[in-house]
Amino acid sequence: MIRVAFVGLGAMGLPMASNLLRKGFTVTGFDLSANALNALEDAGGKRAGSASEAATEADALILMVVNAAQAEAVLFEGGALETLRENGVVVLMATCPPAAVEAIEERVRRAGRRLIDAPVSGGVAGAKAATLTIMAAGPRDTFEVVKPVFDAMGDKVFHVGERPGQGAMVKTVNQLLCGVHIAVVAEAFALASKVGVDLNILLQIMSGSAASSWMLKDRGPRMLQSAPEVTSAVDIFVKDLGIVLDAGRDTKAALPLAAAAHQMFLAASGRGDGQEDDSQVIRSYLALNGIK
Repeated sequence: MIRVAFVGLGAMGLPMASNLLRKGFTVTGFDLSANALNALEDAGGKRAGSASEAATEADALILMVVNAAQAEAVLFEGGALETLRENGVVVLMATCPPAAVEAIEERVRRAGRRLIDAPVSGGVAGAKAATLTIMAAGPRDTFEVVKPVFDAMGDKVFHVGERPGQGAMVKTVNQLLCGVHIAVVAEAFALASKVGVDLNILLQIMSGSAASSWMLKDRGPRMLQSAPEVTSAVDIFVKDLGIVLDAGRDTKAALPLAAAAHQMFLAASGRGDGQEDDSQVIRSYLALNGIK
């Protein structure tokens, strides 16, 4: 059985680690939150005092951290890469720029370990239900080693390429579509609001028409609430659409819709709504159009 080290026991990481435990994996975790470590222990896992301690002689080290900088800090400054067993697998599940993933993989490979680039989609609900979509890239033999781990956390597991960085690019494309879809729903609602159309009725009509989308049905109702529950914050899309634009620059791909959506999320964050639900990007459109 694969011995798993898990670093990053946040809103998604903790249920992912718990699902591994339910499937019989041995999991040692680390997080800066004592509450998260207590919850891991309650689920049957082991707590570690540092990332390097968690990774000691583990077969796989899962990084469910915020970004590439945190992944680098855990692996290199924090010493987790050194304590991971020889030829062990770093499973990078954070949303990172493709170029950053490639640079991390090179350092991991030079240290005699392997890396699978495996970002996820599905949010907190998918993490809890073990229904995440996992977009994994890396050599096929390395992917097969950790596939049982992926199967314990997601029900849509894809091997998207042989080269780390390709998984990050697939996630980048996913976030481009998600961010633009949310932004265009907000833009459409703002247009309808200019002439006093009831947005609740508009939502019902659009949800059953050819204009419908998953994001319209999911984010649309929350756009009509003044203070919806936060399932994904505005600042996440400030970050993720920034990654999209970086990828566009690196590959010389023009991404004008992504750039426009990024500006609207950035405007929402700049007004102090960065920690609000990402549906509240609609406030940027309402403010831009003088709608109260």
